Amino acid sequence: MTTLKGRSWYGGVLAPEVRYLSARLEIRPNFAAINQALRPSRCIWVLTACMGVSQLVAAQAPPAPVVPSSRFVVVLDAAHGGDDSGGRLNGQEEKAFTLALSVRLRSLLGARGIQVLTTRESDTNVDLNRRAEMANHANAQACLSLHGSESGSGVHLFVSNMAPVQPVRLAPWKTAQAAWVTRSLALAGTLNSALLHAGMTVTLGRTTLPTVDSMTCPAVAVEIAPQRDAGKKLVAELDDSGYQARVAEILAAALLEWRTEVHQP
Repeated sequence: MTTLKGRSWYGGVLAPEVRYLSARLEIRPNFAAINQALRPSRCIWVLTACMGVSQLVAAQAPPAPVVPSSRFVVVLDAAHGGDDSGGRLNGQEEKAFTLALSVRLRSLLGARGIQVLTTRESDTNVDLNRRAEMANHANAQACLSLHGSESGSGVHLFVSNMAPVQPVRLAPWKTAQAAWVTRSLALAGTLNSALLHAGMTVTLGRTTLPTVDSMTCPAVAVEIAPQRDAGKKLVAELDDSGYQARVAEILAAALLEWRTEVHQP
């Protein structure tokens, strides 16, 4: 403020002359008002600080354990079909035998709460690669490739003869089973135990399996032959419905046991 000939210059505007009285200015802070004004800011600061601590604790805390999935899918691959009739089994075509066994086994597994995918439901020809693709897409926990034979006795279990390898993100086609062959051997062991316990004759083997070798899941080729006793006397033919039902029941019980093993912690 500047004085100009009896008037004061105040903020750029001429104002009438004012007589000023000298006085002592004493400032006393109003702490209650200050606290009231700062209260919202203080709350925000405390909240921000708490959030920061929470984030820090969350970052340092170990990750929550992964709970295993209860999903369990079995793929039933009835071999042959369509113009591929397979072998002759005591007067019937192998493609009809494998389809009937697949339908029976699917029903038994479904009754036990197991999700089942079949590669064919009718007399159709399904490409070998397509069968493997279906099993891989389903992310199956087990695949049984069903076959029939007049040779030998009882049930023949075959696993891929590939040497085991470490799994990779993109498994090469036709050799994908190599990363799963150890699990396939374990599945064959479970099937073998159930069949032997039921008094069946079992033959175990390893061979090249064109369909199975491209699968990324535990997979076993199951070949059913007529049942013969120790003296090789014929006990049950493949067209015996009672024999078929018995084999299907044993396989279903084995897969139920396999589900328990897969879901063990």
